[in-house]
Amino acid sequence: MMSLPFYQRHHEHYDRAYRHKALSSTVSQYQKETKSKSAVYAQGSAAYARGSAAYRHSSAAGFSLDSSAAYSHGSSAYNLESAAYSHGSTAYDRSAAQSKRSAAYSLDAESLSTSSAAYSHASESINKLAAAYRLGSEAYSFGLKNSNLMIEDQSYKMSPKAKRAKQSLISEDKENEALDYSVPIFTGRQVNISGITDTEEERIKESAAYVAKRNLFATGEGVSVSKVAKTTSEEEHHEKKSRKVAIRESAERVAMKKTLEETQAFHRKLNQDKLLHPPEFIIEPRSHTIWEKENVRFNCSVAGWPEPRVTWYKNNVPIDVQAHPGKYIIQSRYGLHSLEITECDFDDTAQYHASAMNVKGEVSVYASLVVKRYKGEIDASLLHARNLSLSPFAVTPHGYASRFEISFVDKFDVAFGREGETMSLGCTVVINPDIKRFKPDIEWYRNGVLITPSKWVQMQWSGERASLTLTHANKEDEGLYTLRVAMGEYYEEYSGYVFVRDADAEIPGAPGAPLDVQCLDANKDYVIVSWKQPAVDGGNPILGYFIDRCEVGTSHWTQCNENPVKFARFPVTGLIEGRSYIFRVRAVNKAGVSLPSRVSEPVAALDPADRARLRSHPSAPWTGQIIVTEEEPAEGVVPGPPTDLQVIEATKNYVVLSWKPPGQRGHEGIMYFVEKCVAGTEDWQRVNTEIPVKSPRFAVFDLSEGKSYCFRVRCCNSAGIGEPSEATEATVVDDKLDIPKAPGRIMPTRNTDTSVVVTWTEPPDAKELVGYYIESSVEGSGRWEPCNNNPVKGTRFVCHGLSTGEKYIFRVRAVNAAGLSEFSQESEPIEVKAAIAAPSPPYDIVVLESVRDSMVLGWKQPEAIGGTEITGYYVNYREVVDGVPGKWKEANIKAVTERAYRIQNLKENMVYQFQVAAANLAGVGAPSKPSKPFKCEEWTIAVPGPPHDVKCTEVRKDSLVLLWKEPVYSGRSPIVGYYVDMKETEAKEERWRSVNEKPLQKKFLKIGGLTQGVSYVFRVRATNQAGVGKPSDVTDAVLAETRPGTKEVVVDVDDNGVISLNFECDQMSPDSKFIWSKNYEPIEDDPRLNIDTKGGKSKLSFKDLGEDDLGIYSCIVTDTDGVSSSYTIDEEEMKRLLALSHERQFPTVPLISELAVEILEKGEVRFWLQAEKLSGNAKANFVFNDKEIFNGEKYKMKVDKNTGLIEMIMDKLEEKDEGTYTFQLQDGKATNQSSLVLIGDVFKKLRDEADFQSKEWHRKQGPHFVDKLGWEVTDECNVMLKCKVANIKKETHIVWYKDDREIMVDEEHDFKDGVCTLLISEFSKKDAGTYEVILKDDRGKDSSELKLKDTAFADLMNEVCRRIALSATDLKIQSTAEGIRLYSYVTYYVEDLRVGWVHNDTQIKFTDRMRTGVTGEQIWLQINEPTPQDKGRYIMELFDGNTTHKKTVDLSGQAFDEAFAEFQRLKQAAIAEKNRARVLGGLPDVVTIQEGKALNLSCTVWGDPTPEVSWLKNEKSFVSDANCILKFESGKNVSFSISTVSTQDSGKYSIVVKNKYGTETSDVTVSVYIPEEERESEQEKKQ
Repeated sequence: MMSLPFYQRHHEHYDRAYRHKALSSTVSQYQKETKSKSAVYAQGSAAYARGSAAYRHSSAAGFSLDSSAAYSHGSSAYNLESAAYSHGSTAYDRSAAQSKRSAAYSLDAESLSTSSAAYSHASESINKLAAAYRLGSEAYSFGLKNSNLMIEDQSYKMSPKAKRAKQSLISEDKENEALDYSVPIFTGRQVNISGITDTEEERIKESAAYVAKRNLFATGEGVSVSKVAKTTSEEEHHEKKSRKVAIRESAERVAMKKTLEETQAFHRKLNQDKLLHPPEFIIEPRSHTIWEKENVRFNCSVAGWPEPRVTWYKNNVPIDVQAHPGKYIIQSRYGLHSLEITECDFDDTAQYHASAMNVKGEVSVYASLVVKRYKGEIDASLLHARNLSLSPFAVTPHGYASRFEISFVDKFDVAFGREGETMSLGCTVVINPDIKRFKPDIEWYRNGVLITPSKWVQMQWSGERASLTLTHANKEDEGLYTLRVAMGEYYEEYSGYVFVRDADAEIPGAPGAPLDVQCLDANKDYVIVSWKQPAVDGGNPILGYFIDRCEVGTSHWTQCNENPVKFARFPVTGLIEGRSYIFRVRAVNKAGVSLPSRVSEPVAALDPADRARLRSHPSAPWTGQIIVTEEEPAEGVVPGPPTDLQVIEATKNYVVLSWKPPGQRGHEGIMYFVEKCVAGTEDWQRVNTEIPVKSPRFAVFDLSEGKSYCFRVRCCNSAGIGEPSEATEATVVDDKLDIPKAPGRIMPTRNTDTSVVVTWTEPPDAKELVGYYIESSVEGSGRWEPCNNNPVKGTRFVCHGLSTGEKYIFRVRAVNAAGLSEFSQESEPIEVKAAIAAPSPPYDIVVLESVRDSMVLGWKQPEAIGGTEITGYYVNYREVVDGVPGKWKEANIKAVTERAYRIQNLKENMVYQFQVAAANLAGVGAPSKPSKPFKCEEWTIAVPGPPHDVKCTEVRKDSLVLLWKEPVYSGRSPIVGYYVDMKETEAKEERWRSVNEKPLQKKFLKIGGLTQGVSYVFRVRATNQAGVGKPSDVTDAVLAETRPGTKEVVVDVDDNGVISLNFECDQMSPDSKFIWSKNYEPIEDDPRLNIDTKGGKSKLSFKDLGEDDLGIYSCIVTDTDGVSSSYTIDEEEMKRLLALSHERQFPTVPLISELAVEILEKGEVRFWLQAEKLSGNAKANFVFNDKEIFNGEKYKMKVDKNTGLIEMIMDKLEEKDEGTYTFQLQDGKATNQSSLVLIGDVFKKLRDEADFQSKEWHRKQGPHFVDKLGWEVTDECNVMLKCKVANIKKETHIVWYKDDREIMVDEEHDFKDGVCTLLISEFSKKDAGTYEVILKDDRGKDSSELKLKDTAFADLMNEVCRRIALSATDLKIQSTAEGIRLYSYVTYYVEDLRVGWVHNDTQIKFTDRMRTGVTGEQIWLQINEPTPQDKGRYIMELFDGNTTHKKTVDLSGQAFDEAFAEFQRLKQAAIAEKNRARVLGGLPDVVTIQEGKALNLSCTVWGDPTPEVSWLKNEKSFVSDANCILKFESGKNVSFSISTVSTQDSGKYSIVVKNKYGTETSDVTVSVYIPEEERESEQEKKQ
């Protein structure tokens, strides 16, 4: 915690605001007792009190020049007094009993009597006086510390210490250090020398110092003696506990050894005035505590040579007299220095110090100033500096304590949350005065227990706002949260309840999670885990609980019990010694298992002794496991039996044993075996057969419920097993703790409009109660809801979150570890509404008129009226004579209902104060604060007095209405009007501005143009012929805003034509009322009006609205937060309402549509109209040519009262049906009718349409066309004829015709998509004609025709051409042997698509050199023998009949050069190809010839120049011979002849022709065969 402010840390505070009324007599009695207790002291100091008058006088005068002589004159006696006191202190130190101390003080008294005479004749210097004074005072402090005969101030015991923290002593470590804002108990350096000096003279000096210091404290200057006495007595009382005592005694022992040396050095220094020495403060300034507006002076005396220069500081800042003229007065005379501060205010509270400096050094002394603000019954303006005696209020020697005013703004309300959510509470804290260097202590409490930050709770303090955040709310967090803001000893608190509901269960019907899991008893062998049962059982009884454990540092949870346990405590065994665990609990019912509880705090499996030893001497850093070491075993000694074995807990599931270790056990550790037997037998069985128990406590399981058992324990170690302990008494295995009985006498009482206080009585014989659960239910609903989820202690609880106006019943059940009790009986139903209380005090009392013997007062209504209307006010007054108020007197016996009252029989020219108290059904509230003093005198001013009762109503975001009452005092002439002033709340006084330029005649005004969210204040001034009077009291601040849920007055006209104004309020209290006003004057028994109020609705009805009723009608709801509204009825609004009233009196059935007619699909005729609404009693009559017609074969009539639709259907329209049709309506007393005339051309047109629709309906009974035959052009530029059909079946056929000739279609259409199509590819002129498609089956047929001729054909071709033009590719460049060709491809080409070419924006004229054409799908432009003039931009224009489509290519630059070069190349290649040598024909590929025959082959060759001809046989050169003749004639004819072929002539013959353009080869294969007969004969010959 931060250190307390200096003026709270060093003083006993007393605030009159907290003083009890009966304290005055107690204080006087206390003062008498104090005097009697200090009789010895008073007798011992009486002589000095008479003899030291001169000294006190000089001290009070502040060491003035005139008194310095007297002061010096008494210095010698002062030294003698110090010696006398020293003698008394020595006698006291040597005494050992009370009688000896009394005798020592008697000796002191005698010495003081002698010294008082010597005091008046002494003439030592002032420096010696100061030195002796300081030394004597130090001795006094030491002697007084050990004395119990001192004056003991007990006033603090009698002062009520409401809302104050514990008193704190001066900080030990900073007591002798110069600190900012510190008030030392005595400013001198305290050196204790009592008992050191031996001479009588020195003892007299000590006694004189003691008396001087006692007188100094008794005068009230500085800190009083009683404070020191109290402080030292407290130190003596706490000697053994206080660290301060030890430190001080040690310091005193060191100081005593140096005292003589320092004293001698000091006296030598005082006498060496002509030698250089550093500054030394002989007399130091004292700290002061004063009232505001008083003056204060700090005095000090400085020695040193050269003469020191003294500078005064405030909070370590040099004081600039010039910067604060008249505020500070600094004087220096004859070594005496003073600082005077005039008319001190609270800002002067600070630490002041004087700094003395010369060439030898610098030294400073400190003193503090506390300026107090008065907080009592007397107005601060009545206190005059130095003039008003404060003795009647000086209850303690310390005077009144200054205090801080701590208030809370923007406070947190009752909060509701759910487990797992984040919740935040916060308050804005306003502290006055705001001292930046002193910070408040912010503390949060839950159910009175201080909350510390943790992972679950976070706290913040921004310097203005304190907040607490529950990061993961649990039911453990539910409770009453209190914010405490402390400034030193003073603090304020604010509290609000936080409710935390169960989180939604994962399994429907599962109970809520248990809460408050704790580890009650932990040792090496087990840990007892406890918890609290949840309030919500999920609709089924809780069967028990599962306990889970988790080793710290892991995330693995292990269930500790196989079967659910009902008792809310369970010993968990099987733990590993030295390891730490956390636990959680889950509840189970037949629906399932609840969510787990919040985990417990970690606990180590160790005995308490081991845990304490490791806590003080940790063996290793914390790792989640505690390392346990054991001593090395010595020589074994069999341990003795344990002692004091007892059963400390017994349930149905387990028994817990506890014992003490044996005295005989050796040096090594021991363990234990536990044994059990059924009571009455000696059949002992060991419980822990495998592992001995290490701790002197153990939980025994596996016992039979209801049986009685005895237990005993044996010790064991390495030497063996010892003797058993004494057996326990028989213990029944059953719950020792019974489930509590139900609480009784459930009593609900009203609290607020959303809460109820429930009280009950504790159940009889209740043991170990954990708390109570409270449930509520709306009467008659049968559904119970928990009011709290964390058991509450005590027998009173405030149930929040209830619905206003509902009736609730309550029930309570108690909780302990054994379980939950039965529910109590249900309480009586109670309606939720606010309880009434006495109203708060009125405020802002003003005088409205004053005459010689009476005054008229006005005041404002209390801010809190106590939940019911105020029945009246009581006024008190008192006289104020010379600033001193007298006793209060009653001004009225009977309560006054108005907020203005004339007090009679006053004294002229007497000053009075007034106070007012309000009363309601709950009683009379606290009176207001006393008003300012008012003088009762005749007002003679000519202008009016102030208006009064100024209030704001109908507050909205941009406007409000201001109301006021006329002044009681009108001046010397009648009031002619009023001016309204306004300003923003925080604006300065000069910011007042007038709302109206001309005076208002009325006493109300609607003020518009306000800014939303801005706070305003208003006042009103009355005016007469003499001028404008004094303004009224300022209104309370009003925030311009439209509050949520604000409702306005609504005008309504009922079915009988009655006009009414209606107002509704949902914020009413039980005592709220609707108050209607006309022009803001209450309406009382007006015969023209009727007011009816039921619940939260009120209606003002006009009996006969007329001009007399014009005006503003307003309604205010009392006992609410300003709920009000108004409605203005002017002439225009009156006319509108009267017209609406007439319509309601003589109503018509409103129609949405008049009578109309339409033709239905069958050719039926439908007449219909629609009314806005029809009741169940509505009826309709149908009339044709003034004759009523009825429902029958021809007319089908229908009235739909839900939709208001009235219709009549005729099956067909005939000539006789021409005429007028009328529908007549009647609904209650409302009527209406509508007619339709069907005559002449109107009737004929309607009949033709009916006939057409009839035919159409019949057509659609068979297959028919929904969409007629049409065409579309596909993306491939084909034409598709299509139509949409309906009512198709499998047998339906479709036939296409062109010009009456059937078109054969390859595939039958399946009508799957309801569309029939005929695709015509590459559509052209030949496809023009009339197309028809016919649908037919056994139900009928339908046809559709499409003519594609003339214009229709042209339109289609235009679309085809457009599609073809759009399909054209970009122009490309191609070189040929003839020139350059530009071309583009289209889908296909038709003649109707006109093609044009443009060169450099000039239309091309086609010639042999420049020509165009179409080859297949290619459109081209051929440029033969191109020249440079052919360069440029070429455009191909395709005209589809409507639009020209263009394609462009640039034939210039590189594009032309490349194309021209390619043309040259192709041209040369063409020439070469034309003139090269070649075989034109004549030679066969294969020749088969019989041996002996002649072979003649010939061919033609060509070439320019004439080619050379040569022959090859089998790839070898071949020339003519006798057998083979080769000829080449005329340069083109070639022949090959063999006269007689033989088999040797077979082979491949090649003719090779060659010229300069190329070579060509032509091959012929000659095959010579022998006939079969010849082959056989040859074979025979060979054989």
